[in-house]
Amino acid sequence: MNSGFRITFPLLSAMIITAGLYSCSSSGAKEGKDTSASVTVPPLDVFSLEKGSLSSSIQIPGELIAFQQVDLYAKVSSFIKKMNVDVGSEVTTGQILATMEAPEINSQLSGAESRLKSQEAIYLSSKATYDRLLETSKTPGTISQNDLDVAFARQKSDLAQLDAAKAAHREVGDNRNYLEIRAPFNGVITARNVSAGAYVGPSGKGSEMPIFTLQEQKKLRLVVSVPEAYTSYLSNQSDVNFTVRSLANKPFKGKVIRLAGALDRKLRSQHIEIDVANNDKTLLPGMVAEVAIPLNSSTSNFVVPSTAVLNSTKGVFVVKVQDKKTKWVPVTIGRSENGKTEVFGDLTAGDTLITVASEEVRDDAPATNVKVK
Repeated sequence: MNSGFRITFPLLSAMIITAGLYSCSSSGAKEGKDTSASVTVPPLDVFSLEKGSLSSSIQIPGELIAFQQVDLYAKVSSFIKKMNVDVGSEVTTGQILATMEAPEINSQLSGAESRLKSQEAIYLSSKATYDRLLETSKTPGTISQNDLDVAFARQKSDLAQLDAAKAAHREVGDNRNYLEIRAPFNGVITARNVSAGAYVGPSGKGSEMPIFTLQEQKKLRLVVSVPEAYTSYLSNQSDVNFTVRSLANKPFKGKVIRLAGALDRKLRSQHIEIDVANNDKTLLPGMVAEVAIPLNSSTSNFVVPSTAVLNSTKGVFVVKVQDKKTKWVPVTIGRSENGKTEVFGDLTAGDTLITVASEEVRDDAPATNVKVK
């Protein structure tokens, strides 16, 4: 009996263990089957691809300069007699800013007047002689044709001398007019470099610095250099906003009036000018401004939510749903603004794209559960 007990006990234990493992595996298989049946694939948010345009801007520094600026010099050698304006004076077109004196010009003018009067007398005499000879020649045989021709030639010569005397007199008179410095346009005197009694002239000491610097400040130019990448978005009459830091970032407006039409070789940028009204003279020439250049494209491109663009190690893609499968479409991106991005690639209007692209959505994977937004 003892030996039989030793033989049957191991067999019975093995049978019990085998039955337990079988029951556990059967139960686990059922539970696994139930679990897989309860898992559902979350829906994919998709949208229909459409063309659109982005309205954005870039911030570029610019400089305010006077709409017109001129340095006023003396035309003739002279001395300052009287200064009528000073720094900060507002002047109008034609206003006398300074008067100068040059005694030698007055002497030259007197001499020119004398020569002019003398030449007038000579011309009147030769003209009278010719007129008398002409009248007498109407009686046959009284005056030879040669004498008449000589008298006519003398009259023409004296007339030419009279014209030369008039020109010389006018030249000296114009030089005397240069003794008055007048404002060429309305503006403000921003610099004065001489005082009464100072020598000024077109050359030599006294001509290194201008007598005055005049600026027109009720209208300013805002000069900006726009990088090459953004030149295609610019056009004449575009409205531009800008701020000036020294004026607590107060907003100002202007309009693009002039485009250079060529790129600077060193900076690779285009020079543009914006006209700015400044009637109250709040802005000053020389101020630095932060200019918002609008980037409004004339053409429409495909615009998608920025989340729809997948940046992976393989490249940049959007995920398209086609024939109930996902497809990674390689694209290049353009501008981005306010959660929107321009994309360029093998796309067609009306394509269905996934709103939130990620690498978890595999290429060529089933896409049976989609949700159109």
